[in-house]
Amino acid sequence: MSEDSNRTPAIEADRLCLTFDSNDGPVHALKDVDLTIEKGDFVSFIGPSGCGKTTLLRVIADLEQPTGGAISVNGKTPEEARLAGAYGYVFQAPALLAWRTIERNIGLPLEIMGISRAEQAERVKHTLDLVGLDGFGRKFPWQLSGGMQQRASIARALAFDAELLLMDEPFGALDEIVRDHLNEQLLQLWKKTGKTICFVTHSIPEAVYLSTRIVVMSPRPGRVTDIIESDLPAERPLDIRESKRFLEIAQRVRNGLREGHSYD
Repeated sequence: MSEDSNRTPAIEADRLCLTFDSNDGPVHALKDVDLTIEKGDFVSFIGPSGCGKTTLLRVIADLEQPTGGAISVNGKTPEEARLAGAYGYVFQAPALLAWRTIERNIGLPLEIMGISRAEQAERVKHTLDLVGLDGFGRKFPWQLSGGMQQRASIARALAFDAELLLMDEPFGALDEIVRDHLNEQLLQLWKKTGKTICFVTHSIPEAVYLSTRIVVMSPRPGRVTDIIESDLPAERPLDIRESKRFLEIAQRVRNGLREGHSYD
């Protein structure tokens, strides 16, 4: 990879806007979003329901089209990045096919891409190992717990071996103990793979625990009200959440969310 390509941000948005048409008139989902995400960052998006967090993720993934401004993904348009397989997407629910085994669920996108069976098998095995599901490939989704199903969903997204991982509240429906465990595993996975991760959450502790940067968004129209750099150490045991620095960062996020409501 050339030196210039290393400098290309993973994501760059410039005065990005998105307005939906509805029966009740225009809905301004995103307004003047300026954001740069560097390769290898772990960035969490946090804000109230309906603030445009998921919409922004969908614009990055070329699932929604902006109505103003500009956005690039790895120096390409979102459409070019999507066609190049530049990202994996993890949804709020695992969305696994009940009639396919876990390994066949993970391999489904690879089948669609026309990748050879030998390479499919290699990638599936590798990603199962990465998410700690080695030995569960021949199980069906209903034989796995909710947390294991979500890990299988992450494995499916990783099977592309894309540099960018988009995650839309992947742990929101899980209980606190399982969520904590998966947060720890996700951090380990991020360190192993060096992927750029964009992570949508409603949880302040989750955002602070996971991220190198936290993007705070206002109520609709969604705007970036603060970008908080985290200087927590790379090694983050769960009890770091009781540390003074963690609580200071969490308070800044909380203040940013309160201030964002002044836009109403």
